Amino acid sequence: MGYTLKMGVILAVLFLGPPGSGYGQAAPAEKPNILVIMPDDLGWHDVGYQGSSIQTPHIDTLAQSGRILDQHYVMPTCTPTRVSLLTGRYASRYGVTGPDYGEVIDLGDPTLASLLAKSGYRTAIAGKWHLGSPPYTPLKYGFESSYGYFDGQIDPYTHNYKMETDRTSRQSWHRNDEYLDEQGHATNLITDEAIRVIEEDHEKPFFLFVAYSAPHFPLKEPKRWTSIYDGTQMPPSRKWFAASVTHMDAGIGKIVDALNRTGQHENTLILFASDNGGQHSWHSETQYRGRYADKPHRVLGNNFPLRGWKGDLYEGGIRAPAFISWPGTLAPGVIHTPIHISDWLPTLLGLVEGSNLTKNLALDGKDIWPVLTGEIDDESDRTLYWKTVQAYAVRQGDWKLLVDRQTEAKALYNLSKDFRETSDLSTEKPEKVNQMLNMLDTQKQEDRVK
Repeated sequence: MGYTLKMGVILAVLFLGPPGSGYGQAAPAEKPNILVIMPDDLGWHDVGYQGSSIQTPHIDTLAQSGRILDQHYVMPTCTPTRVSLLTGRYASRYGVTGPDYGEVIDLGDPTLASLLAKSGYRTAIAGKWHLGSPPYTPLKYGFESSYGYFDGQIDPYTHNYKMETDRTSRQSWHRNDEYLDEQGHATNLITDEAIRVIEEDHEKPFFLFVAYSAPHFPLKEPKRWTSIYDGTQMPPSRKWFAASVTHMDAGIGKIVDALNRTGQHENTLILFASDNGGQHSWHSETQYRGRYADKPHRVLGNNFPLRGWKGDLYEGGIRAPAFISWPGTLAPGVIHTPIHISDWLPTLLGLVEGSNLTKNLALDGKDIWPVLTGEIDDESDRTLYWKTVQAYAVRQGDWKLLVDRQTEAKALYNLSKDFRETSDLSTEKPEKVNQMLNMLDTQKQEDRVK
């Protein structure tokens, strides 16, 4: 269900959920700004509001002022998550099952950026793209301005990719899809660009996708940020990781300050979501020309108490810290309903245009606005689906099935009773396994095989 917000027209939408589920007030008369903030490899236990010892005061304030999404699902690696965000479809519909380059999204296919542009938004991306190698770059997919880097990860200071391949170059930093040499730490540069877009004098509302490089490896942080964790019992690489997260958090604070300074905060919907679970460790003797061969990257993210890491289809790989904040429109609270990253395209477009722009699209995502307002809290019949190079997973209600693509080994979990995925019930529940295998087969038929 979508709520159409048209300039100059007030829709009196009363949110009648339980306490804390929504405000009893009219929705804003004008289209909201939309700000999506996506850290890279931020784990479940890597933000303060989840109980982490990493200092994230600005993220925590936003989360606590908005709706914390307790079961927000993504893909276990970066490109697939970004595909789903921008297309509203599972990445496997494009044959994407992991980090990818070349033409990732078919040229000409509608994206969140192109559809919002059609709805009167100015669209911008600051930071990581990783949805195609040149010439498959942001301006080809609906963004009016782009700044940041094309590839999966970069050195925070040189802004170079880890290696040169037949589809990538070491050079990655760009403005408006043209390579650019820039000085400075990537976190600062991405933040500054986001502020520039916010402060730009323009009559149109904005859609701004801020895709930070932090806390993805390789990590190198100024003493201003590492000194915060001096004297802690963290391993050296975990201190670097923590410093990069706190540095990013400070940037997010500056972005919020810019919204307040320009009087736009109250009419800006902010979505924050990590692209996948935290990564355990990293080491390379050769990547980045060996610059990090002797630097600490042995202990990085923390997904406690969830099982698994980036790349896994266990909860630690696909259940990411996330929240949505919209002051004056969405009241603080926690949403326990499972939500998928593909839901944001139909939800955001439904919010600003109703179903006008999505009615003819083949989407996997659903409009979850009634869930966010508390009007609906039961999505037990919904099926969620994941495909990677190694495995499949399908979830319906409390049940989740994992299937190894090589061995066909199966594991079944009841997440309401066993969210840590410690008790495989596949032997005890053969009928449930068969039922979910049928669901899986239905989903697989919609995938593209590259």
